[in-house]
Amino acid sequence: MSVLPKIALVAGGYSNEYEVSLKSQAGIIHFLDGYSFELYPVLITRDKWVVQADNTEYPIDRNDFTFNRLGEKVAFDYAYITIHGTPGEDGLLTGYLDMLGVPYSCCPTAVGALTFNKYLCKHFLHSFGIKIAQETRLIKGEPVRPIILAVEPGLPAFIKPNAGGSSLATTRVDEVNEILPAVQKAFEEADEVLMEGLITGTEVTCGAYKDAEGLHILPVTEVVPKNSFFDFDAKYNGAVEEITPARISEGMTAEIQQLTREIYGYLGASGIIRVDYIIEEGVPVLLEVNTTPGMTATSFIPQQIRAAGKKVGDVLASIINYHLKEKQL
Repeated sequence: MSVLPKIALVAGGYSNEYEVSLKSQAGIIHFLDGYSFELYPVLITRDKWVVQADNTEYPIDRNDFTFNRLGEKVAFDYAYITIHGTPGEDGLLTGYLDMLGVPYSCCPTAVGALTFNKYLCKHFLHSFGIKIAQETRLIKGEPVRPIILAVEPGLPAFIKPNAGGSSLATTRVDEVNEILPAVQKAFEEADEVLMEGLITGTEVTCGAYKDAEGLHILPVTEVVPKNSFFDFDAKYNGAVEEITPARISEGMTAEIQQLTREIYGYLGASGIIRVDYIIEEGVPVLLEVNTTPGMTATSFIPQQIRAAGKKVGDVLASIINYHLKEKQL
């Protein structure tokens, strides 16, 4: 009798994206139902690391990432990380798994740390000629001068945490007197804050993943928020129109997909990533790179996979099996 690989589906985390992470975990469990894996939902919080099975919680031994189930020690063969935010998206958890030799779904540790810092990631990719918005980085504890910021990067602008996702604590500012409250709100989420000059145009996003067949670039999705921008409500409460494939020219679609391919390579990425852009006057401007994209019912990656004529479960299984085979080599 063959033994199925034991997969830890790791969700939770320490940020305000906790609930979104749980929804992504539920989505992945649904997508992988019926595939040749033993799936174990794992919850990580500041207070506990547990496996949720048999209507109970089994504590995880953090010395070796195992748990004891009815007297039997269970070791995981693979970790599918769907924590949005720290410690799953910023390299902390992957560094721990690296030391234990447990393969995982997302980018290597150094790549996770880089991409989680929006400012550093964008400026790294800008060194390869990729266009980014004019922006300023603010550090908690240092003085904030709204009058100067209103000139450079200028108004209107977006103020957001430098680390994090789901557009939490992101504010559009149009007047000088709006800058300081928006900065203070963003500092509640992170110790560094970005003020990014407004880019106008068509917002799009493109996913990519790598398996044994190579690097796959997914169809491009057009994002049309009903609010003033693509905020948390738009992402998770339906206040947005998402159009896949995007209503852009074949040439622009090819350019976005090629940029996404190059970014995957420049970063040395792994698993699934999603890259967000705004097309301003015919030029794609990089917004950010997401290395643990959402896998909820309303998330982009499942939409793009289906638009490519593939099953989400098949793609996830191909990534897991690719990483498991890599470990054996």
